[in-house]
Amino acid sequence: MSTTPASLLQLARDTLDIEAAALEGLKARLDERFVRAVQMVLGMSGRLVVTGMGKSGHIGRKIAATMASTGTPALFVHPAEASHGDLGMIQPVDVVLAISNSGESDELVSILPVLKRQGVPLIAMTGGLQSSLAQHADVVLDSSVEREACPLNLAPTASTTAQLALGDALAVALLDARGFRAEDFARSHPGGALGRRLLTLVSDVMRSGEQVPRVPPQAGFSELMREMSHKGLGASAVVDEAGRPVGIFTDGDLRRLIEKGQDLRGLSAGEVMHAQPRTIRADVLAVEAAEMMEQHRITSILVVDAAGLLCGALNTNDLMRAKVI
Repeated sequence: MSTTPASLLQLARDTLDIEAAALEGLKARLDERFVRAVQMVLGMSGRLVVTGMGKSGHIGRKIAATMASTGTPALFVHPAEASHGDLGMIQPVDVVLAISNSGESDELVSILPVLKRQGVPLIAMTGGLQSSLAQHADVVLDSSVEREACPLNLAPTASTTAQLALGDALAVALLDARGFRAEDFARSHPGGALGRRLLTLVSDVMRSGEQVPRVPPQAGFSELMREMSHKGLGASAVVDEAGRPVGIFTDGDLRRLIEKGQDLRGLSAGEVMHAQPRTIRADVLAVEAAEMMEQHRITSILVVDAAGLLCGALNTNDLMRAKVI
């Protein structure tokens, strides 16, 4: 046993080489059995029930979670618990994905005859192609590896990597076959960053009604300043009689006018505003507002409805509070 930096790094590299070789071997062995497994899951009217013991069980839990979040109804059932009542969770309309490197895990093998009597379709993911699990299965996915990355060739390492990768391959094939989209993924992840980016609309985060600072073009500079200070957006829309935004005036514009030493008291909103302000629709994704603001290097943007009338406003702080950016 050596703990020198060189030996530790070499052991790590050897581990990655062994696991990479295991995945290359897995890729080369993919055949029509994989296609049949995908078709079996696509054709089910129930759920994909994943089961496995020990490290294979941990992999199974992850595969079930990935399936559930990518459009395939799935759950994990522990084989030992299945023997004590949880088999009732599995119905003939389901498909079982059983994972075991050896294919001979006692707790798993004991429930196989019951599953067959119930007529539940069974997909085996195993390295034991002549095992009890393989013999009971309708489809066998070969997850065998030449050796484990463990120096003793005992601890599940390369074999669990192969199982995980094969589970991901199934999930990806299924989500593509179902036409699963980013929006679908977001709906199952509403609390995550992706969900917020793909589900949050401008209308969800914008200021509306009396919260939106607005003045007519003829408003005096003092009135413009009061509106900006009162509403706290850092800007004010300048709108025509119909309510369409014709300009915007921001804190940055104010600083630039002061730096010029210009007398502001006699100026109107129409004289100091930026004409043709950037606007966005209320029914688009908030992330699009963030991208527009970044692209044009602005901190506030006006929101309009389908008729082009001002209906809201938002700034970068609003987007940050909503965790869109």
